[in-house]
Amino acid sequence: MKQLESLLQQVRACRICEDSLPLGPRPVLAAASTAKLLVVGQAPGTKVHASGIPWDDQSGKRLRQWLRLEPEVFYDASQVAIIPMGFCYPGKGKSGDLPPRPECARHWHQQLLALLPDIQLTLLIGKYAQDYFLGSQARPTLTETVANWHEYLPTYMPMPHPSPRNQFWLRRNPWFEADAIPYVQQLVHRIL
Repeated sequence: MKQLESLLQQVRACRICEDSLPLGPRPVLAAASTAKLLVVGQAPGTKVHASGIPWDDQSGKRLRQWLRLEPEVFYDASQVAIIPMGFCYPGKGKSGDLPPRPECARHWHQQLLALLPDIQLTLLIGKYAQDYFLGSQARPTLTETVANWHEYLPTYMPMPHPSPRNQFWLRRNPWFEADAIPYVQQLVHRIL
C-alpha cells in the first residue's frame, strides 16, 4: 500500500522532538498493510537506536521466546507490525530509560493504525502502551492490567516489558509465564 509506505517515510524523517533527544532522532518502527499482529512497546533503547532494528536487544530476544516466533517471522513486517509508543531513544533517567516521548503517539499513531486494517491482535507491552490503548479500561497498575489480560482479548493482550530488569516482577508473578504466555503463543500462531 503506497499510502502506508509514504507515511512510514514521513515518520522515519520526523524531527518533531529532535532537541529533546540525546542521541538525535532515529525513528524505529516496522509495518505493512498486511500485518496481522501489532507489537506496541515503549521506545527504543540504545542498542536498537544503534542498529535501527526494533527489539534488537535482550528484551527482544525474550519477547520472541515468549511468542515462540523465529526472527524471520517476527521481523517480517507483512506479518508483524512494530510500532512503539515512542519511535526514538528518549534518553536515560534515574532508574532506566526515560518514558517514550509523547509527540510520537499524538502525531503519528492514529494515522499509522488507520492503514493497518488486518491487525487481529495488539500486544500492549508496558504501562505506556496499556494506558494509551486501553484508556479508562486500564487498571491502576501494570500488574492489575496484565493479571486481567483475558478481559482485553481478542483485541489486546497486555504484557509486562520483557526487559532483563523485570526479573523481579516475573518472579513475583509466575502466573504470567505459566498461564498467559502459553495462551498468547497459541493465539499468535493461530493468527500468523
